[in-house]
Amino acid sequence: MNFLILLAIGTSGFVGAILRFILSGWVQRHTTLLFPFGTLFVNVLGSFLIGFLFLYFQEINLSPHQKALAITGLLGALTTFSTFSLETILLLQENMWGKALLNIGLNITLALFATYLGMILFRKIYGG
Repeated sequence: MNFLILLAIGTSGFVGAILRFILSGWVQRHTTLLFPFGTLFVNVLGSFLIGFLFLYFQEINLSPHQKALAITGLLGALTTFSTFSLETILLLQENMWGKALLNIGLNITLALFATYLGMILFRKIYGG
């Protein structure tokens, strides 16, 4: 494993984790419902960005170091399946089955749709 790639992933992962903390916290503080909208937001945002950037990086022939920095590090740390899983389990433990199922459905559906939307946007902008 190349040390520079590991350094790029670690550095951008640091930034992505901080962004996740700030963005998800901000969104959660601005909602009045007892539902993990902050995690949903960063998962959908990260999914959209990865769909767009994946195609963009192919188009501009980005180096493996730069791809690792943006996708694995930054977006990998920005999105958070582990937090989504924990919040879903906590909802289930509180017998909030409807909210737990809604959380599962929204995270999966919206994240997949956002990734696809990011790819569509790339193709509209760059004609790929």
